[in-house]
Amino acid sequence: MAILFKTTKMLESQIDEYLDAVSQGALIFKEGIKNYLTPDKDIFNQRIETIGKLEAKADNLRHDIENNLYSHSLIPEHRGDVLGILETIDDVINTAKETLTHFSIECPYIPPEFNKEYNELTEMAVQASEAIVLAARAFFKDVNAVKDHLHKVYFYEKEADKIGNHLKRRVFQMDDLDLSQKIHLTYFATHIDRLADCAEDVADRLGIYTIKRTI
Repeated sequence: MAILFKTTKMLESQIDEYLDAVSQGALIFKEGIKNYLTPDKDIFNQRIETIGKLEAKADNLRHDIENNLYSHSLIPEHRGDVLGILETIDDVINTAKETLTHFSIECPYIPPEFNKEYNELTEMAVQASEAIVLAARAFFKDVNAVKDHLHKVYFYEKEADKIGNHLKRRVFQMDDLDLSQKIHLTYFATHIDRLADCAEDVADRLGIYTIKRTI
């Protein structure tokens, strides 16, 4: 087991808390999409408020971690990699928050017959996000276990692409929707799918950093 933080317990605790916030943000995102589709607008609005707080908490923790890395000269040989991971994984919770916000602002009409695909797409995107959080935890605590989670990120991202493409084809085959509605529906499918893409971006970077640590 290759533990990155052997004497910096405070930093390890902060990173754990940061990853908790990202993971919780992804789960709130999933529930928020379900609430929008139900629809349950009051609960949906509560989800937006919650994910906003989690995103702000993650930002504050990331800044604290960055300051501690530099002010206390912690793990200088891995500092750049740690900062790179934190910056890219921050895109996951940011994207989750932005997507729910776009739903709130634009209020797209989603025909009930598409609810199943939107929920399935959301599930795959969130699974990819959960897998990348587990991979990041492994990077800090047991680098040899990172690959056990990275392959799941890529799997869920590909599944999200398949579901998203199938959904978009179905939308454009609908005769009772005008073009603007079809574009709106596919636009929001793309927004949800972006969450999986963000997780994949982190996985790409994490894979490189993992190789560096195991050489």
